[in-house]
Amino acid sequence: MGTFERFLSLWVALAIAAGVGLGLVAPGLFEAVSRFEWARVNLVVAALIWLMIYPMMLKVDPSCLKDVGKKPRGLALTLVVNWLIKPFSMAALGVLFFEHVFAGLVPVEDAQQYIAGMILLGVAPCTAMVFVWSHLTDGDANYTLVQVSLNDIILVFAFAPIAGLLLGVTDLSVPWETLVASVVVFVVVPLGAGLATHARLMKTGGAEAIERLSTTLKPASIIGLLLTVVLLFGFQAETIVAQPGRVLLIAVPLLIQSYGIFAITYGSARALGLPFEVAAPAAMIGTSNFFELAVAVAISLFGLASGAALATVVGVLIEVPVMLSLVAFANRTKGWFPAAPTAST
Repeated sequence: MGTFERFLSLWVALAIAAGVGLGLVAPGLFEAVSRFEWARVNLVVAALIWLMIYPMMLKVDPSCLKDVGKKPRGLALTLVVNWLIKPFSMAALGVLFFEHVFAGLVPVEDAQQYIAGMILLGVAPCTAMVFVWSHLTDGDANYTLVQVSLNDIILVFAFAPIAGLLLGVTDLSVPWETLVASVVVFVVVPLGAGLATHARLMKTGGAEAIERLSTTLKPASIIGLLLTVVLLFGFQAETIVAQPGRVLLIAVPLLIQSYGIFAITYGSARALGLPFEVAAPAAMIGTSNFFELAVAVAISLFGLASGAALATVVGVLIEVPVMLSLVAFANRTKGWFPAAPTAST
């Protein structure tokens, strides 16, 4: 790991400070960037995520995808955590903190809104950024792609019923344009580019050429991550400054949820004897959130200035620092897992 990568936590901290500072000094700049949207997906952020995802997509080998099904336990773990544990643990934590622990610190109506926003985050497992976290832990690119694809398919059918059940809303309207656009923008486009490059490099230089290009692009990928942090915190700078207490209160159960879900998934993967390159992405996809969808639904259901929308935004703000800390932890504990997949995994 190079000097730049070893000090990644410092660069992220500086990027957060820069984002908040620029958001306060030049809010017009971020307002202009925020207008570059398609179906509520910001295209500038999308371009930066492409920069982060592309090196991993290079490693996707279509000929190996068929073998992923021979290792079902990692997929089963991901699906159980994402759909049978995560939504309900998030709802339980929201109720625990805002109806009991923080009771009296915020008005009851606001507390219910925050719970609703957290529920929406809990029902939306990550689509795009998990490729970044998997790449930073040297996860199996083929396995990660299948994990994300399965979650996207289930998301189409399960998001509305589970969110509606937990929110007590029977006529929940899912912004399908955001869901479809996110899958196209964050999965289909970079995957297509990666597969095309993979095929071309295999003909000219083989696997070594692919690895060389992926290594060369890694610093650019990290720069894309830092610029994404600047944008995300710049977009919400005024909210952070105007309501720091509320942001901190919302962050507490979200942090417990994130680290708790990671611990459950990572610990289960270790108990199952999964290889690290499967275990790490499995834990990351359960921990991170599809925040574009959660924010869009919160705004459509409760309004732009609602507490629910604020809660989903706080989820966006804590995601990158939290996930980077988990990436660092995973990389330090790689020795807990088998180094290579076996026939029984």
